[in-house]
Amino acid sequence: MHEAPKSSRRVGGEFRALKWTARHPGFVLAPGALTASGIELGWATTGGIVGGTAAGLCTWYRAHPDTFDHYAAPRMRAWRRRWSVYFGPKFNKALRACDLYTTDRKTGQERFPRVVRVRSYSPSVDTITLALAPGQGRRSFDDKLEILADTLRVERIAIERPKPGYVALIVERSEPFTETIPAPEMPEESDAVDPGDIYIGETEYGSEWRQGVGSQHIFIAGATGAGKNSVVLAILRGLAPLIRDGLVRLWICDPKQLEFAKLAGVAYRYADDEGRCAELVGEYLEDLRAIQRMFAATGKRKITMSRETPLNILILDEIGALLAYGDGTIGRALRKNLAIVGSQGRATGHSMIAAVQEPTKDTVPIRELFPVRICMRVTAQSHVDMVLGDGSRLRGALADEIPNIPETAGIGYVIRQKTRTPIRVRAAYTDDGDIDDLVAFIRSGWTSESHLTVVA
Repeated sequence: MHEAPKSSRRVGGEFRALKWTARHPGFVLAPGALTASGIELGWATTGGIVGGTAAGLCTWYRAHPDTFDHYAAPRMRAWRRRWSVYFGPKFNKALRACDLYTTDRKTGQERFPRVVRVRSYSPSVDTITLALAPGQGRRSFDDKLEILADTLRVERIAIERPKPGYVALIVERSEPFTETIPAPEMPEESDAVDPGDIYIGETEYGSEWRQGVGSQHIFIAGATGAGKNSVVLAILRGLAPLIRDGLVRLWICDPKQLEFAKLAGVAYRYADDEGRCAELVGEYLEDLRAIQRMFAATGKRKITMSRETPLNILILDEIGALLAYGDGTIGRALRKNLAIVGSQGRATGHSMIAAVQEPTKDTVPIRELFPVRICMRVTAQSHVDMVLGDGSRLRGALADEIPNIPETAGIGYVIRQKTRTPIRVRAAYTDDGDIDDLVAFIRSGWTSESHLTVVA
């Protein structure tokens, strides 16, 4: 059967409208349902139902932000932005200005990409899935993203290709962090500290960014100057009374010998080159095994934090320099020992916090043993999914788009565990004076009979 020749006439407007209505039945069903309710139940009753629903949403918004932000807010945001920002003629006008459309040579009809889906996982980022117009390719968008961002008056736009014939535009509408967050306050007493809930900074929702330590391993990826150590130092300030009182012990591998060199005097163990770091990790593993032997003798399954059985935190500043860039023999031994710590350290109170610039498997083969991952500014799109998991960039984690300027240090993304969606966060900034205050605070509680054995 031969295909009918293409006509030069366009499809009638009424049929185009019918097709649009079939794709968006809500625009017919919602008014129809309201009209039917008004006729059947009365307009006063219908108004009461609508008002009660609005009041219920307002109550939910105020009473339980966690569940509202999880279930309701993304859907409501996506619906509002779809019809107020990415709706037909308005959005097509922006696409036309950027030459992101095609023209049917036979009919002269302008053919625009069709908005298939809008997702708004966070207040500052939308993901718009577009069905490409006939004759259009992804590359046409690649060259126009900066112009389109300026046309839509947004911060930046990134692109993904979810499947053939479609593109996903990840639109960062605004920058939620415009000011540096001051260093966290240090609690005075150990009783005021919960190691499972340490303040690090703020989220794009305006809430506190808090993270548990002691029973989880934390992996921080970011290019030079991204602010990786801001996360670590915020954690240490939150744990300061526990460190002072011997309830937390710091083991620091510091091949860079920069910020953490100031902590050498208050660390339980400190090493500053590859060989000494390997020895330190060996001691750390032996300490872990000693706790395991104690478990076997006493029947315990988990430690209780005390001076006799403290939490041990191993800080690995630039883990890539230890595992991949140095001596191969030492690197292999470190990989083996750190893999044991990663797989067995949770119950014994032995955790790791590792920072790296290049988060590839070749650089950090034990990457999967870190359940908590933070992605700050990185230099490649692929690094985002390497750190946060497949599809994270498509869901809005534009860590590779964070500008390389000092004002963005500390900004990154974490994954919300319940929904597996990325959240933009910023760590509090701890400067040299704040580090000096941290050291002085820890030393202030020591006596001549201090339980700590500091090795530099």
